[in-house]
Amino acid sequence: MKKHTLIITIFSCFQLFSQNNESNIKLFLNCNYCDETYIKQNLTFVEFVRDQNYADAIVLFRTQQNGSGGTSYEIEFTGQNSYSEINEKLIFSTNADNTENEIRDLIFKNIKLGLVRYWVKNGKQDKISIQLEKIEPNTKEEEKDPWNKWVFNLGVNGYFYGQETSKDNSISFSTTIKQVTEKNKFYLRGSLNNSKSVFTYDGNDIISKQKSTNLTMYNVVSINKHWSAGIFATAGESTFRNYDFYTSLKPAVEYNLFSYDDSSKKQLTLSYKVGALQNNYVEKTIFNKEKEFLWEHNFMLGGSVNQNWGNITSEVSYQSFLQDTSLHQFSFYLGTSFRIFKGLSLNVNANYEITNNQINLAGGNLSLEELLLRQQQVKSGYNYFISTGLNYSFGSIYNTIVNPRFNF
Repeated sequence: MKKHTLIITIFSCFQLFSQNNESNIKLFLNCNYCDETYIKQNLTFVEFVRDQNYADAIVLFRTQQNGSGGTSYEIEFTGQNSYSEINEKLIFSTNADNTENEIRDLIFKNIKLGLVRYWVKNGKQDKISIQLEKIEPNTKEEEKDPWNKWVFNLGVNGYFYGQETSKDNSISFSTTIKQVTEKNKFYLRGSLNNSKSVFTYDGNDIISKQKSTNLTMYNVVSINKHWSAGIFATAGESTFRNYDFYTSLKPAVEYNLFSYDDSSKKQLTLSYKVGALQNNYVEKTIFNKEKEFLWEHNFMLGGSVNQNWGNITSEVSYQSFLQDTSLHQFSFYLGTSFRIFKGLSLNVNANYEITNNQINLAGGNLSLEELLLRQQQVKSGYNYFISTGLNYSFGSIYNTIVNPRFNF
């Protein structure tokens, strides 16, 4: 008798749990940069699920960097099951001055706004309250931007490390100026980096120094929803890459198969750059050059897709010198996070380069000391990076409860 009573009690509890879950909206949150702990602790009348197939509403975040140095967010709400007719999209932006708490609160506010229609259909209208700020008409002029969308950034970074037999230090300075509008994008960045490493062996010091400076500028003009044109310029020096001074100037054009208005969801672009380079070298190169003037062109085909099932970003590029097209480089990149089926997802990040254009390499043989200390760039016909993995999870589809204890 006791055994039957226990079974009935367990079954009743399970039914009660199921009814409680049915009374709330099942929500699948797809946001890699949200504070999920805060959202789960503060968002009521929802039940978070781990698999989007069980969700009544899927909340997908897409982001792009905006002109102020902040982030433009697009939140897409997709209804499923009995909520399939409810679809929402909210757009908002942050700026570089926003703190993490302000960004978190803004994200949370917009999630609640997007769920209002779901809560109403779920019968929670008596739990919803709306408050609108009262704005007096014609009492305040439209706020003007005194900076006219120009954004400035200054930065300095230092790194210092030491032990008994070695010590390293590095200091870098950077400044950025940019202006981003619908019609034009201007960017200027200058940087300076000095690093020094000292290794002590058998009473002797082995010293490695590297210095680099760089100035990058580009200006891009929006022609229409598919075409863009721009001009790109660089100048600088690098002891590691054997550049005493380098400069380049390249006009460019880009075509997007999709409209730029949909860039947060999908892009497929083809771009072409062509222009002149002037290189002055620290040491004579493997081609016995102290300096040279060159023409170079670049092709690039790249695309990205960001949907409920995951995201894919890929790029293929080719560049070569016009004087000698046998001096060229091919680059391939793929990055994806793909949900294969319930609980199983695939992550891949891979980059591979075939390099046959290292005209800047210093002539002569590298010493073992220079090789180990990476004081100069070394000839390599290729380089690659691969990161891949599978993730599988199973068990309860509900994950609303948060326990923050010992989370340091």
